[in-house]
Amino acid sequence: MAFSKKTIEFLSDINANNNRDWFSKNKDRYETSVRTPSLELITDLADTFQKVSPYFVPVAKKTGGSLMRIYRDTRFAKDKTPYKTNIGIQIRHQFGKNVHAPGYYLHISSDDCFLGMGIWRPEGPVLQRIRSTIDSQPDQWKKAKNGKKFRQRFTLTGTQLKTAPRNFPKTHPLIEDLKRKDFIATCPLNRMEFMQPNFPALMIDHFQTGKAWMRFLCDALLIPF
Repeated sequence: MAFSKKTIEFLSDINANNNRDWFSKNKDRYETSVRTPSLELITDLADTFQKVSPYFVPVAKKTGGSLMRIYRDTRFAKDKTPYKTNIGIQIRHQFGKNVHAPGYYLHISSDDCFLGMGIWRPEGPVLQRIRSTIDSQPDQWKKAKNGKKFRQRFTLTGTQLKTAPRNFPKTHPLIEDLKRKDFIATCPLNRMEFMQPNFPALMIDHFQTGKAWMRFLCDALLIPF
């Protein structure tokens, strides 16, 4: 079962009706148009993801796997709406424990769809390791981020510091990269792409273009790729 127009319709509807009563009445729609095709996609990816890396394993489980839960953690959030309005699928490194670990990502919402890879908001020691590796291996870094096929499809994104991080001069030749707080690359998708039966193969093809990027990040963290 592939994603369909019903997937987008559900995501659009929950965006307009983000409350528990509505979700309770429409939970069957969530199961059939969101969770089931998501788990089937993850199962398909599990069969072929070694082409990208054997250390990132798609896990097709309703909870605790690659499919991110629809329920929002609102404990410390100003926005108290209970549900996420997008599909999030994250394929983490075997050594990763949370969303801040190196990973591959699929985002589908009624507004936009994209693939991502890298590390989102790494913790301080991890961020320092990446920055130090960029500083000590500038040629490898430039090769990793500037691969032709990779940059034809993916754009480096995320937040940055306003000034140079501690222990790095403002005149450093790679200062704009050292100022990064996220090391993420994203590739936009259109709806026709993720609704096609060959979408798992398309994801693998896109992710393969970023092998050097992900290998650099994993090497910086002393974990295998």
